[in-house]
Amino acid sequence: MKVEIDRLSGFCFGVVHAIRKAEEALQRDEVFCLGDIVHNRVEVSRLEQLGLRTVTHEELTKLEGRTVLIRAHGEPPATYRTAAAHGVRLIDATCPVVARLQERVKKAYRAMQSVKGQVVILGKKRHVEVVGLAGQADGNVLIVDCLEDLDQVDFSRPVYLLSQTTQSLAVFRELQQEVLHRAVDPQQVYVYDSICRSVSNRDPHLRAFSQSHDAIIFVSGKKSSNGKALFQACIESNPRSYRVEDEQEIRPEWFTGVRSVGVCGATSTPKWLMERVARHLETMGL
Repeated sequence: MKVEIDRLSGFCFGVVHAIRKAEEALQRDEVFCLGDIVHNRVEVSRLEQLGLRTVTHEELTKLEGRTVLIRAHGEPPATYRTAAAHGVRLIDATCPVVARLQERVKKAYRAMQSVKGQVVILGKKRHVEVVGLAGQADGNVLIVDCLEDLDQVDFSRPVYLLSQTTQSLAVFRELQQEVLHRAVDPQQVYVYDSICRSVSNRDPHLRAFSQSHDAIIFVSGKKSSNGKALFQACIESNPRSYRVEDEQEIRPEWFTGVRSVGVCGATSTPKWLMERVARHLETMGL
């Protein structure tokens, strides 16, 4: 059975940036991370063995004099104020793409305040990146996840539309067209495409990759929203696609009549883990 690892799968730049900062800091001191540094249980476990400790926002106030890492998803301004008030040293590993979007949300909010408009963000309400984005406008944004959510928008007022960086480009375009269609004055609709192309481009690539193999093993943490979306692209292209966190979840019965297997993963999946899964498949003797 032939096994191929998808060359484009694995950590996006923002995650690589955050993990590198964590590893460098761990060589000097004990480091705490505000939430899981990446939505992948196996990678988090590896870093914990190096000394990284994951803490909650409630625990931040008890870490005076300690070093705390802000992960790639970013944080709202309130987190930085809390850290400063309690003498917490911060390592800011916010993804540069997310950081630029945070600044854009601030500008959009100021612009909409002056014309009594609304800031609308395509994203998941409880996703940590979205929480950080909303905080740039003191929470005065509308979070939408689908066309139906646009019912909360007042289309007689100006609208500034943005998106969580990891959202689907197709969904964003669909929302953009719907907002323009419903707006009383389309000239008062402002759109900023903030979707990270290194993430959005993986969808069509994985669809093609999935079709080129008899079966697909998609490696992803259960908490990863990006993993959920990309696995959906795989299974729509190849019904014999299976999502696992590590090689222990692989079942031999999945490979009856299979001659080639593709191994791929989310932007939160480390390349070393996909390689370990591939090695396991090669030693199964199928």
